[in-house]
Amino acid sequence: MEIEETTMSTAVGVARIGPDSAGIVMSPEEFDAIEDHDEDYRYELIRGVLVVTPIPLEEEAHPNETLGGLLFLYKEQHPLGSALDLTLAERYVYLRDGRRRPDRVIWAGLGHFPDTKVDAPSIAVEFVSAGKHNWNRDYVLKRAEYLDLGIAEYWIVDRFSRTMTVHRNLHDGPVQIVVREGEVYRTPLLPGFELPLSRLLQASDECHNLA
Repeated sequence: MEIEETTMSTAVGVARIGPDSAGIVMSPEEFDAIEDHDEDYRYELIRGVLVVTPIPLEEEAHPNETLGGLLFLYKEQHPLGSALDLTLAERYVYLRDGRRRPDRVIWAGLGHFPDTKVDAPSIAVEFVSAGKHNWNRDYVLKRAEYLDLGIAEYWIVDRFSRTMTVHRNLHDGPVQIVVREGEVYRTPLLPGFELPLSRLLQASDECHNLA
């Protein structure tokens, strides 16, 4: 659940941020300059306001690692794997007025190692957390931000609906594709890569069953 403040303060003199820092107003430059933070939380800058959330649950982190493993195997073993330039978990994307931190970002088709502060990712991936607020953030707010940034595809992996919703950012407008459990997703950005959604859902289920 997102931690929010009822009042807002400015970033003047902020040396360290943590859960009590939610709601501070700051510029992207001030956000980028912060070096000390409580590592049990995630930090994003949304329209000039600091948003603080807990680190992802195991039900979200494990399928994210599984996806990273599938992408690694594709890059290392597939004849067309060089299409994947880089994939990283929990890295910032640089919006005009803020900073988002997708669960995973993927650069593809550049033909070189990306400058992560300059080159927008080709794909952003989010694993949906419980709650209406989180659903709206992943399905509505982030969709608009990522597509506006020029990200080519936005994947929303939803363990509750057992689906992955893909938004493709095409020249004539975005297209939505819904991948269901048991189906395999393929993207032209990563030729030859196959993503069986059931693998990600199984990884989430494994953690949920242990809870």
